[in-house]
This record gives sequence, structure tokens and C-alpha cells, in this order.
Amino acid sequence: MKKLISMLCTAVLVITPMTNVMAEANAGSTIEVRANSIATELMKNYGVTSLQYAIMDEGKLILSDGVGLHDKASQLPVDKDSMFGIGSVSKMYVTAATMMLVDSGKVDLDQPLTSYIKDFKMADERYTQITPRMLMNHSSGLYGTHYGNSMLFDDNDTRNHDELLLKLKTEQLKSTPGAYSVYCNDGFQLLEILVERVSGLSYSEYIAKFISNPLQLETTKTPLDSFNRDQLSETYWPGIETKMPVENANILGTGGIYSTAEELTEFAEVLMGKRTDILSKSAAKAMQNHEYRQGIWVSEDRNSFNYGLGWDAVELAPFSDYGITALTKGGDTMMYHASLIAIPEHDISMAVLSSGGSSIYNQMFASNVLLEVLEDQGIIDEIKPDQTFTSPVKVTMPTELTAYSGLYGTVGETLNIDIQNGEFKLPALQGGIIPEQSYVYTGDGQFTSPDGSVKIGFVKEKNDKVYVKVMANITLPGLGQMLMNTYDYQKLEHNALDTATTEKWAARNGSKYYALDEKITSIFYLLPSMLIKNLTVDIDNGYANGTLVVDPDNAKNIAQIPVMNGRDVFDLQFYTKNGAEVLIQNGQEYVAEDSIAPIFGGKTGITTIPSSGQARWYAIDSRSANKSLTVDSPESGGFAVYNDKGEVVHFSIASKQQSTLLPKDGFIVFGGKAGDTFKIHLK
Repeated sequence: MKKLISMLCTAVLVITPMTNVMAEANAGSTIEVRANSIATELMKNYGVTSLQYAIMDEGKLILSDGVGLHDKASQLPVDKDSMFGIGSVSKMYVTAATMMLVDSGKVDLDQPLTSYIKDFKMADERYTQITPRMLMNHSSGLYGTHYGNSMLFDDNDTRNHDELLLKLKTEQLKSTPGAYSVYCNDGFQLLEILVERVSGLSYSEYIAKFISNPLQLETTKTPLDSFNRDQLSETYWPGIETKMPVENANILGTGGIYSTAEELTEFAEVLMGKRTDILSKSAAKAMQNHEYRQGIWVSEDRNSFNYGLGWDAVELAPFSDYGITALTKGGDTMMYHASLIAIPEHDISMAVLSSGGSSIYNQMFASNVLLEVLEDQGIIDEIKPDQTFTSPVKVTMPTELTAYSGLYGTVGETLNIDIQNGEFKLPALQGGIIPEQSYVYTGDGQFTSPDGSVKIGFVKEKNDKVYVKVMANITLPGLGQMLMNTYDYQKLEHNALDTATTEKWAARNGSKYYALDEKITSIFYLLPSMLIKNLTVDIDNGYANGTLVVDPDNAKNIAQIPVMNGRDVFDLQFYTKNGAEVLIQNGQEYVAEDSIAPIFGGKTGITTIPSSGQARWYAIDSRSANKSLTVDSPESGGFAVYNDKGEVVHFSIASKQQSTLLPKDGFIVFGGKAGDTFKIHLK
């Protein structure tokens, strides 16, 4: 769930401070002013449409405020009761729920998961080694995330939850359980199922009974709960003027909870061991263990990632520079973004929630403001200035480092690194925050970016794999700095292909495949990269989209990269159905573009969803291009239109409009229930 999709969101022009929600904070205080300044910056320049934040100190709120509009139509400002999706911060709830079962003696973190989920099976026999601990610390070896039919508009369909065990039965592991930690959403979906099986309650019931009710959390809900959806702060999407329908993240354990900043800081008291009536101190302390050290990990420099149980970081920089242990968890859905930072030794926490933006921005916000709190309370003497950088001075590179030249891969791609004269180039990193650029050798085995803020090294780990290590100090204007030390690429071997396999994959190079199984209520129809798979085949080396080609119709994952970049891996499988080539990836089917027929060019027509319930795609050719389309859709149906660049130009579920202009060389997709019929009018 933690991605930089949020950068696509646009800012609302009106900035409205939240009123009457200050809690024991002196007007004009340094902390209040600093927080409001950063919040305003996020609204102006970082795609945030509304934002809410709160700080709790020893069980008391010392600041609760926000900016933006809860509802543009009524001009109602965000207030303390405005709810937001908290994305992957939800993982802390399912982790706490599991630890509560540990407290009661019903779960042992180091027993096989099969002890609690009897029907959990996989095609890889190593699955029996997976334990609940490995789900919490991201070391299970699971491929990553089954996103299909999980992020839906006004739809709390539970099929993603209900089908997970069935899909896993046919799947492999990417590594031996416990070998290393890399971010994995499916592990927390399995924890959700564990909580249900052991407790005998639905997950939503468990959270309400054992967390929300005892803490008197009135706005902490899941999509399956009954509550007033008008309490959710509005969300928006670039190019669509109207507000979006309610977003339901139906992967509850990994990212499905809604809450407020105040209630999230209340829950942080549980996570810091301050509410022993809910979770024991020993359990809270165990969650802060440096779990990432149990397997292969990027060397322990200052970092924003060092996994505990559930936590993204249990020694978060820059707090570690002051000898202070800070814990953090971030979360992103398609529409909402969240960050929680907790400092157990001082019983201080801060939550930042937003519509639009990014969890990274929210974390930087919280870090800056919490340093102000620590300075104000005399816990730290002064806040250290941001690090500055100078252009690198190139030195002579040892000749043996040229051996690191060669083929590298990450999830979705391969590339050749060619080290010549102490220099090489890398594509954009960290979701585009670090641009494509060249790096020069500056000594100590490191290559440095032109501005001096990023250093690259090559590390051979104990698994004998060579990784590209990225040490990045990211500066964002108005927000400050954030440190990310990761392994981004893995060195690969040449994979020789026979003639038949080469010909088959060469013919697929550059092809596109379109999703058939995603519900039309899915938010992914706004994000074509999730629905349209572009196939790039590296014939010379025997790889396709970063996977290892094994025969004419199959390629398998080979990426084993700790921390973040090795997440959400996949295999590729092709077969032919009704004369069309179909791609299977992560249990979902995609049809080849060359099998998609043009939509008719006449005045009226119909299309019907087949008995399989799969979507119907059509190409927009010269007969239908530039015509006005109007669709009479059934109640359960909808459609989306894309231009020749693959960009969405219309999505009826989001816009509530049934008419649009068809772009030349674009595509249109219809979705709904099996048997749904759409009446189509072209003018």
C-alpha cells in the first residue's frame, strides 16, 4: 500500500484553517506556527487537498489542527471529527490484534501459520515454515500483494479477502521464509484471517470490541462498519472536477481502516505500552524489536526503514541522531495518506492524515514538528540544521570495480550498468524523487550524484547476490530532509533462450495486455498502469519485465531484494482463449491488445458482460473516433475511456456522467455483473 501514486493528486486552491480544535496549545506558539506553516506548504505545493494533524503528550492532546475543506460544496472546513483513510497504518491494528491474542495465550508468534489457518497452503512446500512473526516483519517470502478488486468506489465487496487463500494455493514463494524482510501486504491480510479464525469474530467486530470500544474511538471504522460516510473528508482526482465517491480499501488488515488524527494518537498509547488494559507492555515492546536484523538487510546506516513487528521503522532518522528511539508507520491508499510517529520513552505521538499528497510528505511533516516539541520540552538541546551537500570530486576508480558492470534487475525491469572511467548512469529512483542521472566515483567504493545528495555502492551479500545500494538524502522544499538507504537492483546472470522461446517472446515485445477481472467499481480504472500491462522483453539476456523467461509461455520472478524494491513481484503466464492471447499475473487475466475488436461505428448498439463476468474492451478506430458517446448503463455497470497514451479521459463511476467524446486510437472498457447489457449511442 505504500506507494508514490499520491503525487498525481492536485491541490485545492482554498486553504481554510480548522477552527475550535486547538487542545492545550498556546496561540502563536512555535510548535503551532511551525505545524501550520508546513501544512500550508503541503496544500500549496504538494498535491494535498485537506489535512489533519494531532499531537498527544503523556495521554493529553497538546495540538489538534488542520487545513483545507472537508466539503467544498458547503465550504465546511476540516475539523477534528473529519475522517480519513489511514492506508497501511492499518497494519498496526492487525499487528496489535494478533499481539493481544499472544497475550491471551491463543497465538505463538513462532509456530507455523498453519497451526491457526488450517487451510493455508501453497504450491511451494516451504510455506509450512511461515510463522505469524514473519508476516509482521515482512520476511514470509510471499510475493507481495494481491491488489485485485481491493480498492473500490462505494463498494465493500469482500472478494479479495475471500479469494486470497485460494489464489495462494497455486503460488510460489520468492525466498525461503525468514531469509530477509521486504515490504509485503499479503502477510497482513493473512494476519486478518488469523485473527478471525482464532477469535471466532469477523475482523471488523474484533477491532470494534477489543480496540475501538475500550478506547472510546468513535471514528475508527472499516468499510464493513456502519457509519455516516459524510464524515469522510472529500477526495479528488486530476482532470475530474467533482469529488470522488467514497473509497473503500477492502484489504482491511493491510490498509482498510478510517480514522482521525486524534484517535490515531489515542491508539498510539496502546502501541507504546501505555494502555496495559488492552495490550501488555511486553507485547508493545516486542513490536519494537529490530526484526530486520534477523535476515539480509542494507547495512545499518541512518534510515527511514528498519522493520519491527508492523512498524516501518523502529529506529527512525533523524530522531536516532539525538539518541531518541522513534517508531513510524506510513500508509497510502489511492486517495488518502497517513503517517504515525511514536516516541515511547517520552510518551509522545503525532498523526498526520491527508486527502491527496503522500505518506512520505506527512512523515516529514510529523518529524519536523516533533523535533520542535522535543526542543520545546528540553529533551533535545537544539534542532540540528539540514545536511548540506557539494558537487562531488571525482577520483581515480580502482579497476576491480569495473567487475560490477553488467545486467541488473528490479521488479518490472532490467538494465545494464556500464561503468566506464569511474562513471555510470541510473534511471530515476525512489518513485521519481531522485532523477535519472550519472554518478561519479568519489572513493570508498562509492559513486556520487551531481548534487552530492545520493551515493551509490555495490554490495555482495551473504546470499552471494550483488545489490546496488542507494544512500539518498532527499530534500523537499518547505518539508525538510528524509533519509532512505535501500537495495534497489540485483545483479543478474545471462539467461540463454532456445530458438522457439526467443521467437515467441520477441513477438510479444512492446505488446499491451488489458485487465479482464477487475470490478468496474475499482479505483484502478483511474490509474491505467494498474490495468494495462506493457510487456518489455530483453531478448538478448532472456528476461521480460524483470522476470526470468523459462519457456515460450512462462517467466518467473527472480528478484530477491530486501527492504522495499523487491516487493510485489510476479510471474508471467500466457495461454490462448477463444483465439486471443491471455496473460495471467497475480491470479488475474489480461487480454492482448491485438485481440481487442473495434467498437462499432454506427449510431446505436449494445454490448453485454459475458457469463464469466469479465470486462469488455473495445478499440476506438477511425469510424468511432471524435464521436460523442452516450451509454445507458445498468445499475451495476459502468465504463471508462482511455486515449492513445493510455491516460484515462472518462470514468463513469467516478464522474457519474454517461457521456463523453471518444479519442482517436484510444480504448473503452465496460464492466458490471454477468449478463449486464449496455445500450450505446454514438453521435
